[in-house]
Amino acid sequence: MTDPRFPIGKFAYIGPLTAEQKKEALDNIGRTPTRVREAVRGLTDAQLDTPYREGGWTVRQVVHHVPDSHMNSYIRFKLALTEDEPTIKPYMEDRWAELPDSREPIENSLVLLDALHRRWTKLLRSLGEDEWKRTFRHPELGPMTLEKTLALYSWHGRHHVAHITSLRERMGW
Repeated sequence: MTDPRFPIGKFAYIGPLTAEQKKEALDNIGRTPTRVREAVRGLTDAQLDTPYREGGWTVRQVVHHVPDSHMNSYIRFKLALTEDEPTIKPYMEDRWAELPDSREPIENSLVLLDALHRRWTKLLRSLGEDEWKRTFRHPELGPMTLEKTLALYSWHGRHHVAHITSLRERMGW
């Protein structure tokens, strides 16, 4: 049985990315809002409040987490593009998922995700080869290139969509 924490497997970066892999990663990020919307379409409040696995976040928390995480990544890209290896501030995503706004209806987060990804993908598609090599410093992970971060967030959106779709499949929703 697959580990429900990693329905598409753990993130692995084997870089540098080829032009085709980069295009696929950009396309994945561009499709994330649509994929999240499709994954939650027709779910009731009770279903949205169901954890995707024992001890895991609810579907609602996952939906709110995706724009939280992707906003942080968008800002990290902008910092890395405008500063020399800035040190970014990590955030405690588990604590963010417990804040009151993570219990709200999901529509605002879906709208936020749409708008964010329109801007983010526009920025990402404008980058040249040298810009993909720019870095930011993560206090726990060390230097991260924008190319590796692109691959990570391509995976991240698909990872969380799979949390929802695999739960739907298991539950017969």
